[in-house]
Amino acid sequence: MEEVRGYEEERKRLVELLQRQGVSEGVLKAMTRVKRHLFVPPPIIDQAYGDYPLPIGEGQTISAPHMVAMMCDYLELKKGDKVLEIGAGSGYHAAVIAEIIGNEGHVYSVERIKWLVEFSKENLKHAGYKNVTVIPGDGTLGLSEHAPYDKISVTCAAPDVPPPLLEQLKIGGKMVIPIGRYQQVLYLVEKKNGVAWERKCDVVFVPLLGRYGFKTD
Repeated sequence: MEEVRGYEEERKRLVELLQRQGVSEGVLKAMTRVKRHLFVPPPIIDQAYGDYPLPIGEGQTISAPHMVAMMCDYLELKKGDKVLEIGAGSGYHAAVIAEIIGNEGHVYSVERIKWLVEFSKENLKHAGYKNVTVIPGDGTLGLSEHAPYDKISVTCAAPDVPPPLLEQLKIGGKMVIPIGRYQQVLYLVEKKNGVAWERKCDVVFVPLLGRYGFKTD
């Protein structure tokens, strides 16, 4: 019924747009499989395949598809990766990661807003993803019980890299994180003997709140 309503064609057009933007084949395949309309609130379901952020409540958003694709590409996700995501939102970004890393891998996603924990869990269940675990908590603290992680994806902007996240990243692991409150930059952080930073692009994300994030007003 959902596909008859035209979502398959809309998803195809979105993927073609992302292909023209240079997104890798692996990420394109994942985004072809993930039904984004299952991760947006029903009142705006017809906008599910627009390449722009959408509101999901309480000032939170589901990121634009091109941003999800870029972040996945920067991380160079591989089959079997163990990934920590900070900010589950509606669960869409985690679903794309889950497609790429396969059933051999696992995504642990930390979300501070309790109703979004349940919203993302339901969406992921409905979409059929079993290799994602959504956990309530302060994302700036990471999730030490499953560390170390091959990759970390931070989907909200921080004042700096929270120390626990860097500690929980494997040697050789990669993290994508937006830094800044009003003028934000997306960085790729790679943990080697030291820490290598690579500036990627200017972005706009909701703020990361918590012990090592921005403080609530």
